[in-house]
Amino acid sequence: MDPADDLLQRALIDAQASVSVALKVADLTVSDALTVIFHGRRDLGTLQTYVAHGGRPAGAAVGACELLRVPCDLDLADAASRDEAEELYAAQARALRDAIVAADTVLSLWAGELSAATGDPVAIDRSIELGVRLPAHRIIPVALSAPERRLLVAAVCGARTLAEGRPPLGIVCAQPDLAHVYQLSDDPEACLEDFEERAASHARNIARRLDHQDASIQRFLELNGDDFAPTA
Repeated sequence: MDPADDLLQRALIDAQASVSVALKVADLTVSDALTVIFHGRRDLGTLQTYVAHGGRPAGAAVGACELLRVPCDLDLADAASRDEAEELYAAQARALRDAIVAADTVLSLWAGELSAATGDPVAIDRSIELGVRLPAHRIIPVALSAPERRLLVAAVCGARTLAEGRPPLGIVCAQPDLAHVYQLSDDPEACLEDFEERAASHARNIARRLDHQDASIQRFLELNGDDFAPTA
């Protein structure tokens, strides 16, 4: 379990030691509805952001396994009064909400292009853990999946506090041993063509390395024999 999730799980058990504020984001094209949870613990000095599926009502229990950790946290330290803190919270929560809406909207555009490129319907993966290593953090717990190509497409973000404004966003294309992040504004069709070329080049490089390794092993085994064949 991720340490941050463990902290949240303990906080849910000991509610008096923590404060959570939820922000619902509804009417999303791909994700349907999400709930952002800003979770703070005074005793541990943590203020962290999570995103869960669905529009969670106030007071609803949320398990740690249902939460996607998003490293875009509130920063209210510059507030000199409660009113200023409320204003900062509203602005920063709005920035994250806008980022989530933008990511979901662009992901819906990619769904159409991915379906056209593969000739198959695109599956929606709502897993918190994708099982594929990504080069950046996801901002929403949704990914597009093209199983025949072993390809996942997800919206990602840069780690920063929300005091710095809307977090930088991108779209990652990922296979089990290859991933690349594209700008959110890049053309999905061109990105998919580029990633296909990257995947083909990656496969060729792996094949060359395997051939080289096999040749090295063969030569090593021949050192004790008389059948050391010359190479071309």
